[in-house]
Amino acid sequence: MNRRFSFLFFLFSVSFLGCNNKKDKNYEADPETIWFDYQVTGGEGDDNLTILLQYRGGGEEENGIAAGEVKLDGETIAADSTKMTGVFYELHKPLTAFTGKHSIVFTDINKREYKEEFDFKPIVLLTPVNDTVKRDELVFEFDGLDPEDHVRVLLTDTSYINDGINRVDKVLNGRLVITKSDLENLANGPVQLEFIREYERPVKNGTKEGGRLLITYSLKREFILKD
Repeated sequence: MNRRFSFLFFLFSVSFLGCNNKKDKNYEADPETIWFDYQVTGGEGDDNLTILLQYRGGGEEENGIAAGEVKLDGETIAADSTKMTGVFYELHKPLTAFTGKHSIVFTDINKREYKEEFDFKPIVLLTPVNDTVKRDELVFEFDGLDPEDHVRVLLTDTSYINDGINRVDKVLNGRLVITKSDLENLANGPVQLEFIREYERPVKNGTKEGGRLLITYSLKREFILKD
């Protein structure tokens, strides 16, 4: 029994030290190898949007680590973590009050500061969508997009037979067209329509590893499709 207890204690000790070493490695990561992952996500009708920030030690594919101080518009964000994703910094802000310019400031363990500025502007669907829509060309107009922009279009029905539409369309001067032939992929009846604008660019002030800023905003509508 004593030998078995000693062996189990040894295994526990090795496992415990291994976990501690992994944690210490995360906290002691070279600041120059941190990849910045900044995501802002919201949708029409939501009370709040989500700001999710991670600093991935060693590159884009690594988990998030706690490697310094993080602020959004001067407000310090507390670190949180999960086993799957590692350390992250998350805030929820009222959607209606977030339009405009913002800044993220990350200060690493060497007191080096990285400031990232961005604009947030939700897109607006100007075209009303009737409760019932005929199977014909659909034209949608938007506000809040660049003169040449891109929007993901999702159209799904409830038949569980058709694939519907899932694609990224070019939007010129705020105008997007779904053709009559596009609607052939859908069955008559309830249809869910979603427009998702995904704006992604590299961070402008980061380490040699770089990073990204991703802003996602969605609009949803429902209607009955008929011939």
